[in-house]
Amino acid sequence: MLSPWRSLTGQDINCVIDGVPTLKCLEAVAGNIIFVASSLIVLVLFIMFVVGAFTYLTSGGNPERVKKAQSTLKFAIIGFVLFLSAFLILQIINFLFLGGNNKLFKFEIP
Repeated sequence: MLSPWRSLTGQDINCVIDGVPTLKCLEAVAGNIIFVASSLIVLVLFIMFVVGAFTYLTSGGNPERVKKAQSTLKFAIIGFVLFLSAFLILQIINFLFLGGNNKLFKFEIP
Protein backbone atom coordinates (compact mmCIF):
# COMPACT_ATOMS: atom_id res chain seq x y z
CA MET A 1 0.00 0.00 0.00
CA LEU A 2 1.41 3.36 -1.03
CA SER A 3 1.19 6.20 1.42
CA PRO A 4 1.35 9.78 0.06
CA TRP A 5 4.01 12.03 1.51
CA ARG A 6 3.76 15.75 0.84
CA SER A 7 6.79 17.90 0.17
CA LEU A 8 7.00 21.56 1.21
CA THR A 9 6.27 22.60 -2.36
CA GLY A 10 2.88 20.86 -2.22
CA GLN A 11 3.86 17.85 -4.30
CA ASP A 12 2.45 14.46 -3.23
CA ILE A 13 5.08 11.73 -3.32
CA ASN A 14 4.22 8.10 -2.77
CA CYS A 15 7.36 6.91 -1.05
CA VAL A 16 6.24 4.78 1.90
CA ILE A 17 5.41 1.17 1.19
CA ASP A 18 3.88 -0.81 4.08
CA GLY A 19 5.19 1.75 6.56
CA VAL A 20 8.78 1.62 5.27
CA PRO A 21 10.23 4.71 3.55
CA THR A 22 11.86 4.05 0.20
CA LEU A 23 14.52 5.94 -1.76
CA LYS A 24 11.69 7.86 -3.43
CA CYS A 25 11.41 9.84 -0.16
CA LEU A 26 14.89 11.21 -0.86
CA GLU A 27 13.39 13.30 -3.69
CA ALA A 28 11.04 15.05 -1.29
CA VAL A 29 13.74 15.53 1.35
CA ALA A 30 16.17 17.07 -1.19
CA GLY A 31 13.42 19.31 -2.56
CA ASN A 32 12.49 20.44 0.95
CA ILE A 33 16.12 21.22 1.81
CA ILE A 34 16.53 23.34 -1.32
CA PHE A 35 13.23 25.13 -0.66
CA VAL A 36 14.08 25.91 2.98
CA ALA A 37 17.66 26.98 2.12
CA SER A 38 16.40 29.37 -0.56
CA SER A 39 13.83 30.81 1.81
CA LEU A 40 16.45 31.35 4.52
CA ILE A 41 18.81 33.04 2.06
CA VAL A 42 16.11 35.47 0.96
CA LEU A 43 15.12 36.14 4.59
CA VAL A 44 18.73 36.83 5.65
CA LEU A 45 19.28 39.15 2.68
CA PHE A 46 16.09 41.05 3.51
CA ILE A 47 17.14 41.43 7.15
CA MET A 48 20.60 42.64 6.08
CA PHE A 49 19.01 45.21 3.79
CA VAL A 50 16.66 46.46 6.54
CA VAL A 51 19.46 46.64 9.13
CA GLY A 52 21.77 48.44 6.70
CA ALA A 53 19.09 50.94 5.75
CA PHE A 54 18.15 51.55 9.39
CA THR A 55 21.80 52.03 10.36
CA TYR A 56 22.28 54.45 7.46
CA LEU A 57 19.20 56.47 8.39
CA THR A 58 20.14 56.68 12.07
CA SER A 59 23.87 57.33 11.55
CA GLY A 60 23.44 61.05 12.11
CA GLY A 61 26.33 61.87 9.81
CA ASN A 62 28.84 59.77 11.76
CA PRO A 63 31.31 58.67 9.04
CA GLU A 64 32.12 55.37 10.77
CA ARG A 65 28.44 54.34 11.03
CA VAL A 66 27.74 55.51 7.47
CA LYS A 67 30.61 53.36 6.19
CA LYS A 68 29.37 50.36 8.20
CA ALA A 69 25.82 50.82 6.86
CA GLN A 70 27.06 51.17 3.29
CA SER A 71 29.09 47.97 3.56
CA THR A 72 26.07 46.09 4.98
CA LEU A 73 23.90 47.36 2.12
CA LYS A 74 26.61 46.53 -0.41
CA PHE A 75 26.93 42.94 0.84
CA ALA A 76 23.14 42.51 0.90
CA ILE A 77 22.88 43.66 -2.71
CA ILE A 78 25.84 41.50 -3.79
CA GLY A 79 24.25 38.48 -2.07
CA PHE A 80 20.93 39.13 -3.77
CA VAL A 81 22.58 39.52 -7.18
CA LEU A 82 24.56 36.28 -6.70
CA PHE A 83 21.46 34.38 -5.58
CA LEU A 84 19.38 35.71 -8.45
CA SER A 85 22.10 35.15 -11.06
CA ALA A 86 22.66 31.55 -9.90
CA PHE A 87 18.93 30.88 -10.26
CA LEU A 88 18.80 32.53 -13.69
CA ILE A 89 21.88 30.66 -14.94
CA LEU A 90 20.26 27.37 -13.92
CA GLN A 91 17.03 28.39 -15.67
CA ILE A 92 18.94 29.26 -18.85
CA ILE A 93 20.80 25.93 -18.76
CA ASN A 94 17.49 24.16 -18.22
CA PHE A 95 15.85 25.93 -21.14
CA LEU A 96 18.71 25.79 -23.65
CA PHE A 97 20.22 22.38 -23.00
CA LEU A 98 17.40 20.36 -21.45
CA GLY A 99 14.54 21.63 -23.58
CA GLY A 100 12.75 23.51 -20.82
CA ASN A 101 11.10 20.41 -19.37
CA ASN A 102 12.41 21.20 -15.88
CA LYS A 103 14.69 18.15 -15.56
CA LEU A 104 17.35 20.22 -13.85
CA PHE A 105 15.06 21.28 -11.01
CA LYS A 106 13.36 17.91 -10.51
CA PHE A 107 15.33 15.56 -8.36
CA GLU A 108 14.05 12.14 -9.45
CA ILE A 109 15.29 8.68 -8.68
CA PRO A 110 14.29 6.37 -11.53
